[in-house]
Amino acid sequence: MERELREKLLQVAEDNVSNEESLKSKIWSETKKMWIVAAPAILIRFSTFGINVVSQAFVGHIGATELAAYALVFTVLLRFSNGILIGMSSGFGTLCGQAYGAKQYHKLGIYLQQAWIVLVSVAAILCPLLVFAAPVLKALGQDEHIAETAGPIALWFIPLTFSFAVLCACNIFLQSQSKIIVLSCLSAVSLLVHISLSWLLTVRYKFGITGAMISTTLAYWMPNVGQLIYIISGGCRETWSGFTMSAFNDLGHTVKIAVSSSLMSSLDLWYNTTLLLLTGNMENAEVSVDALSICLNISGWAQMISLGFMGTASVRVSNELGRRNAGAAKFAILMTVFTSFSIALVLFVLFLVYRAQLAYMFTKSEDVAGAVARLSPLLAYTLLLNGVQPVLSGVAMGAGRQGTVTYVNLGSYYLIGIPLAVILGFVLKLQVQGVWIGMIIGSTVQTVTLVIMTCITDWDEQVSLAQERINRPLIS
Repeated sequence: MERELREKLLQVAEDNVSNEESLKSKIWSETKKMWIVAAPAILIRFSTFGINVVSQAFVGHIGATELAAYALVFTVLLRFSNGILIGMSSGFGTLCGQAYGAKQYHKLGIYLQQAWIVLVSVAAILCPLLVFAAPVLKALGQDEHIAETAGPIALWFIPLTFSFAVLCACNIFLQSQSKIIVLSCLSAVSLLVHISLSWLLTVRYKFGITGAMISTTLAYWMPNVGQLIYIISGGCRETWSGFTMSAFNDLGHTVKIAVSSSLMSSLDLWYNTTLLLLTGNMENAEVSVDALSICLNISGWAQMISLGFMGTASVRVSNELGRRNAGAAKFAILMTVFTSFSIALVLFVLFLVYRAQLAYMFTKSEDVAGAVARLSPLLAYTLLLNGVQPVLSGVAMGAGRQGTVTYVNLGSYYLIGIPLAVILGFVLKLQVQGVWIGMIIGSTVQTVTLVIMTCITDWDEQVSLAQERINRPLIS
C-alpha cells in the first residue's frame, strides 16, 4: 500500500514537472513568434511617428504660432485622413493574415493590389481637406491667425497622404507574413536622414517651414520606394506573383470589410483629434494647443509600442484562426496583452521621474512647459491605459470583428467621453485638464468593454467564421 502511494506521488510529481516544462516551452515559443512581428513593427512605428515628432520639434523652434499651426494640421487633418487609411488597411490585414495562416498564399498578392487600388483612391478623395485647410480649421472654431498659418503647411501634407496609403498597404501585406524586418530598417534609416536633413535645411540654411517639410516628404517616401522594390523584385515569392486583373474581382466585398475596419479605427484616432479641437476653442488657445500637442506627442511615442503590439495581436490571432487553432489564438492574446502592459508600466514610472525635462525638447516657452507639467498626471495615466486598449483592438482586427468594436468605440468615446469632456472643460471651467479627464473616462470605459468582450468570445466559433472568409471565392 505504502509502495503504491509512493509511486502515485512520484507520478504526480513527474507530471507536474512535465506540465511545467511544457508551459515554459509554450511561453518561449509564443514569445519568439510575438517578437518576430512586434520588434520590427514597433521600430517602424517609432520611425514613422518619429519623423513627425522631429518635424514638429524643428518647427516649434521656428515659432509658437508655427508649432500650433503644424500641430493642428497634423493632429486634426492628417490624423483624420490617416485614421481612415489605417482603418481600411486593417481590414485587408484581416484577410491577409487569415489567408496566410490557411496557406492560401496566392490570395495575399491579390489583397495587396486591392489595398493599393482602394487606399490610393481614398487618399485622392481626401486631398481637398488639405487644400482648403485654412477655411476648414476656421469652420471648426480654431484661432484665425493659427488657421491662416496652417493653410500653406497643409499643402505639404498632400504627398504624405499618398505615401501613407502605399505604406499601409505594403505594411499589412508584409506584416501578415512576419516579413517586416527590411521595412523596419528602411524606416530607421529614413528617420536618421530626416534628423540630419531637417537640421541642415532649417537651422543651417534657414529655410524654415519649407525646409522642414521637404525633409519630411523625403523621409516618408524613402521606405516606401524600398519596400516596393523588395516586394516586386522577389522578396515575397510565395505571395507575390505579379500584377493581375484578379485584383478587380470581388472588390466590392473587400471594400465592405475595409470600410467596417475604417470606422472602428477612425473613431479611435479621431477621439484625440476632438481633444485638440476642444482645446483650440479655449482662452489662450496657442499655449493650450502647444502644451496639449506636446503631451500627445509624448503619449504618441509610447503608444507606438502598443500599436506595434496591436499589429502583432492582429497577425497572431488571424494566423492561428486561419490554422484552425483556437487555443493558440487565446494564448497569443494573453501573452501579447501581458507583455504590452508590462512595458507600459515601466514607461509610466519613467515619465513620472523625467516629466519636467521632456517639454523643453519641443519648446522654449516657459508658459507652454508649465502647462505640460500641469497635465503630467493625466498623461501618465494615459500611458498606462495605452498598454492594453490598442492590443485588444488588434485582437478584434485579427478576428475580423471590427464592426462590433465600432459600436464599442462609438458608445464609450462619443456618448460618454466627449460629453464629459465638454462638461468638465467648459461648464465646470476645468479647461484643458477637464477636457482630458472626460476623454480618459471614455477610454477607460472602452478598454473595460474590450476586456469583457475578449474574455467571453467563443474562439471556436471565430475559427469557423475565419474559414468561411478564407474560402470565399474571388468572383468577377
